[in-house]
Amino acid sequence: MKYLLLDVAGTLLHKPDLFLTINNTLQNFGHTIALDKLRYNHKMLSETIKFPDRTDVDFYSYFNSEFLYSLGIIPNAELLNAVFQSCSYLPWEKFEDTNVLKEIEIPIGIISNFNSSLKKKMNDYFGSIFSDFFVSEELGISKPSLEFYQKAIEKIKIEPKDILYVGDSFKLDLEPAVRLGINTLIVDRDNFYPNNPNTILSLLELKNKIQL
Repeated sequence: MKYLLLDVAGTLLHKPDLFLTINNTLQNFGHTIALDKLRYNHKMLSETIKFPDRTDVDFYSYFNSEFLYSLGIIPNAELLNAVFQSCSYLPWEKFEDTNVLKEIEIPIGIISNFNSSLKKKMNDYFGSIFSDFFVSEELGISKPSLEFYQKAIEKIKIEPKDILYVGDSFKLDLEPAVRLGINTLIVDRDNFYPNNPNTILSLLELKNKIQL
């Protein structure tokens, strides 16, 4: 492999307090749901509902309504507002296994459905280790558009077969990238997709994958 391309949310960055915060909020309203159930349902819903570059209260009202329905909870305005207020400003943190990126000796790029603040955010977390940034808000196109990935290939000037791309969504990451001939893996830290040949459990596996 000659180039490593990476997604951001769910791949490099996450909000570690998200599900505990949701759980506590639901308990305040008399709902007891296992954390594993919250994680799984949230992940499955994220595979089907596309997040905008910039989220707002209207989007999360819709998303959290569908999330609550999936948990067997009928949403109402008070509960939706409580979930939104408790989760809105939770900090992003990098996954522990992202430390392996310091050991990668090929260029690393970022491609993400995100807003224009992404480059600064990533540099704050990781330093200047990324060669390229492809951000949906700036380019006016987003995943899973093939054009989004095609623009990255054209800028990188490396054959798709020599690119390894890692994301966390089969719909937004794996399918479009594979259609363009890019080697693609899904990081599945919770092992939601056991025995799937397209997944890795940790970014620590990247060093071996790059050498193939």
